[in-house]
Amino acid sequence: MIPVAFVPDRALLDYSRDLIRSLQTPEGAYPASPTFSAYKGFCWFRDGAFIADGMSAVGEVASVDAFFAWCARVVLRYRDDIRAAVDAAAAGEPLPDDRMLPARFTFAGERAGGGDWWDFQLDGFGTWLWALDAHASRHGSDLSPYVEAVAITVDYLVSSWKRACFDWWEEHDDRLHISTLGCIGAGLEAASRMGVLDLARADLAASTAATIRDFVLTDGVANGHLVKWVGSDAVDGSLTSLIAPLRFIPADHPVARATLDAVEADLVVNHGVHRFVADTFYGGGQWPLLSCFAGLARAALGEPERAADYLAWAVSTATDTLDLPEQVDGHLLAPDRKQEWVDKWGDVATPLLWSHAMVLRLAQELER
Repeated sequence: MIPVAFVPDRALLDYSRDLIRSLQTPEGAYPASPTFSAYKGFCWFRDGAFIADGMSAVGEVASVDAFFAWCARVVLRYRDDIRAAVDAAAAGEPLPDDRMLPARFTFAGERAGGGDWWDFQLDGFGTWLWALDAHASRHGSDLSPYVEAVAITVDYLVSSWKRACFDWWEEHDDRLHISTLGCIGAGLEAASRMGVLDLARADLAASTAATIRDFVLTDGVANGHLVKWVGSDAVDGSLTSLIAPLRFIPADHPVARATLDAVEADLVVNHGVHRFVADTFYGGGQWPLLSCFAGLARAALGEPERAADYLAWAVSTATDTLDLPEQVDGHLLAPDRKQEWVDKWGDVATPLLWSHAMVLRLAQELER
């Protein structure tokens, strides 16, 4: 039983639920941030899937159902593009990156368009499958409306998982990122057990997930821990998500503990987690959502007290109005680089719905 002192003030949890629910669009999309200039008006599959998982964990079933319905509509809207990518990969002539699906969409489910963005990412199409399965497992949701969208997404991921693409942070599109592979593998594994795929496709999803896990645990490991990308020996704060909540790397696997230890050694200061050592975005601050991922991983390892320390730090970043930011500047890796981003996009995104959702998710885990 986790001491009550480890659970944040109820006001922040209630505010987080209400904020996410109130900002969800009529189409079902979760905005990344309602006011931040670069995020306003867009929904990311990855961010949205983790937001949905947090809301599902605290029982916001209708909100989460609406988000997954939005995901399915987007996938079906671009079914022809997906089939073109699948066919091109099968022919040994993969489509160029700009013809692959983007990471972000308008609330109406359209490609964002206009301006340059670091858009080709595969992780979000894995996380929506994973989060859909987790939600159905919690609440007994009917998955029949998602049959076609799940099947198309599985085909896309099976055909494309070996491709380099931008990572969670929309950087380094020439690399195979281990966090991205974990998201894909977790999504394929989830899809294989949903009971909505034909037998051949379900088997292919499961076998591809197993292949990805084997690849991650060989090519994605250095010095006993997971690495940022294949060929690197550095870590990334996103790697802890593969332990929990994605559970793609079993918590009892030696790599899990070694990865957490390496992240803590290189990226954690007073339980605030940096993205990676070379981060310069807004000076390279600490991200509440990454602290929540680290806390979930520690909880999965059977260390709730250590998990609670991460939750307490994340909660401490809330503003006087209870808004949680994308990152804070109490410990910057590159302080001389902060102002250039402020000049470009304004102050740090606040609130960030993903941060609020991860506090909900970790608090629920500790309460449970």
